[in-house]
Amino acid sequence: MPLLIDGHNLIGRMPDLCLDDPDDEAELVRRVRRYCWRRRRRATIVFDAGLPGGPAPHLSGGPVQVIFAPAGSDADTILLRHIRRARDPRGLVVVSSDGAVRRAARERGARAVPSKDFAVELTGAPTADQPPPEKPEQAGDVEEWLRLFGRGR
Repeated sequence: MPLLIDGHNLIGRMPDLCLDDPDDEAELVRRVRRYCWRRRRRATIVFDAGLPGGPAPHLSGGPVQVIFAPAGSDADTILLRHIRRARDPRGLVVVSSDGAVRRAARERGARAVPSKDFAVELTGAPTADQPPPEKPEQAGDVEEWLRLFGRGR
């Protein structure tokens, strides 16, 4: 299943990336590329406000294509166009925080994933609006379990 990702939405949900960082797009692309290699998937990442707009060959490569919205447009418009033109929308996963984009994806049969949920999948870490993980194991817990349940079973 190919991914169609609203890049700036996703950066805004990543716990350790910031939209003010001039390298935020390149870092997100690196992470998505690693994710795609591990999962054997392809992705198109769409960002707002790129100059001159259009495909970004300097960031694209391997399983990831990067597109910047041209002047007078935005990522949501590009995402909606890709969703409408998808040959196999049922095989598409759309990652966005925008309700209209997710709704359009679902209407075409694509899977719509909120950016905050995909951020967790991408990083394995909770985002700012998620509860912290449960208390981690204490150092002696493993030894206690081995004592209770036996070694080598």
